[in-house]
Amino acid sequence: MPQKPKIHKKPNPRKDKDAVRIIPLGGLEEVGRNMCLIEYRNEILIIDMGLQFPEENMPGIDYIIPNISYLKGKEKNIRGVIITHGHYDHIGAIPHLIPRLGRPTVYGTKLTLAIIAKRQEDYRNSGKLITHAVDNNSRLKLGGFHVEFFGVSHNIPGSLGIIVDTPLGKIVHTGDFKIDLNPSGDTPTDIAKIAQLHNQNVLALMSDSTNASQPGHQFTEQEIMGNMEDIFRTAQGRLIIGTFASLLGRIKQIVDLAQKYNRVVILDGYSLRTNVEIATELGYMKAKPGTFITYKDMKRYPSQRVLILCTGAQGEDRAVLMRLANREHKFTKIERNDTVVFSSSVVPGNERSVQYLVDTLYREGAEVINYKMMDIHAGGHAKQEDLKLMIKLVHPRFLIPIEGNHSFLKMHAKLAISIGFSEKNIFVADNGQIMEFNKAGGRLTNQRVPTEYVMVDGLGVGDVSNVVLRDRQQLAADGMVVVIATIETQTGKIVGDPDIISRGFIYMKGSQQLIEETRRKVKNIISEDREPKSALNETYIKNKIRDNIGQYLFSKTERRPMILPVIIPV
Repeated sequence: MPQKPKIHKKPNPRKDKDAVRIIPLGGLEEVGRNMCLIEYRNEILIIDMGLQFPEENMPGIDYIIPNISYLKGKEKNIRGVIITHGHYDHIGAIPHLIPRLGRPTVYGTKLTLAIIAKRQEDYRNSGKLITHAVDNNSRLKLGGFHVEFFGVSHNIPGSLGIIVDTPLGKIVHTGDFKIDLNPSGDTPTDIAKIAQLHNQNVLALMSDSTNASQPGHQFTEQEIMGNMEDIFRTAQGRLIIGTFASLLGRIKQIVDLAQKYNRVVILDGYSLRTNVEIATELGYMKAKPGTFITYKDMKRYPSQRVLILCTGAQGEDRAVLMRLANREHKFTKIERNDTVVFSSSVVPGNERSVQYLVDTLYREGAEVINYKMMDIHAGGHAKQEDLKLMIKLVHPRFLIPIEGNHSFLKMHAKLAISIGFSEKNIFVADNGQIMEFNKAGGRLTNQRVPTEYVMVDGLGVGDVSNVVLRDRQQLAADGMVVVIATIETQTGKIVGDPDIISRGFIYMKGSQQLIEETRRKVKNIISEDREPKSALNETYIKNKIRDNIGQYLFSKTERRPMILPVIIPV
């Protein structure tokens, strides 16, 4: 269901002028919509500005972005927006929010800023961004905030952790991370710089919780590389590898292996081609001339020399893999001896569509390999042992689990307690809940700022309310019945029989008796209690039809369709 409205106690920024506040606007009750504020006196630093993909009960919604109501009137206090990496759950709200925040400067690595700039081309009306490139050796002075960075390994190059120096100590934000000292085609974890934080008065560690439920260490990219190489070595026909377009580290590995084993590469999927183009231009990826070809060139090569690298590993209806499986692809189809590799884990909720895709690929004669059969996918987030190590290395006074559902944050907290971290110094917060620090210590306050969903639907931003969403849910669940009645304006009499239209409720040809009885009841509703020669009261009639016909149809079907009365006055 949509987020329940929260009761907000208006924060008083003057209560303690020397306090440092951390205010999460998203990312602490879900995976996505990451955005956090660090506030000191009248200065604000923003970390990340991401989107959240819609839930199953949000029909028609494209995505959800953070609520920035708290920042209204404070736009001039914003000293900068720092982006940890280029995934949409960290950058996706930028086109919508930056113009409303006075266009503060956006900081990120060259790759992150290039991906942001490419996305901005789809939102030309939002104007030009002011950006500034940084790397793990950069130092910034943003008002009263001194900011440094450290490299982290994730599944996209150019990922950074952030160190914000405040008068009360350093605040460390890990961004999305895993500890991988020898990554392949990715950013190495800057372990030396992280270890130096141990004795640098770290006030608070804000640490990724996405994989807090998973024991052990995350697979290294070198382990994945070895297993992937076995597939390249033994595959007899074409290789078709499906992955996320944003997994640029993995994509680089695959392209490197293709070159090593003398395979040409077809990139299929707009976002994948775009990301590879950006990474190549910036030097994150290198390919020999002739490595990338088109489908038109494919017939010049034997099948054992062809690799199709594409999107659609989540079973999306119109993505490349599904079109291949369903014989709907414009240029090719699945052939016997094809080996299809799913180099990504299944996003929760996609299990059924992925299983259908796998079954269809097998029916077409392909061999299918996924992460359950072989370790061919390493997640981009630290597991339990790496989370413990991060806490030990940084040695903060306070721990703030971030980036995950509430249960993930609680699991992260339990891990910290298991290695001796004080429970009272762990803040498991909700979105909008203010954390406040001063010379006496820190506390998780009861003050909250607005964080209700702001939903993006086409060109509309925030114009789809919970009422609209509820209507859509009702339409999706039980359909709609339209009742059209023509009524004389002066007398209120019905003219002819009302029309009944069903959409998603019943099959009308098979339900004639129910339709006729509904017509009869509509006529009775309009006729009863009507004074002779009384004028038409359209609102009263509509409400009565809606209530009475809704109750009648429920009594007959135990379904609650939306009743839409249409009155035509004549």
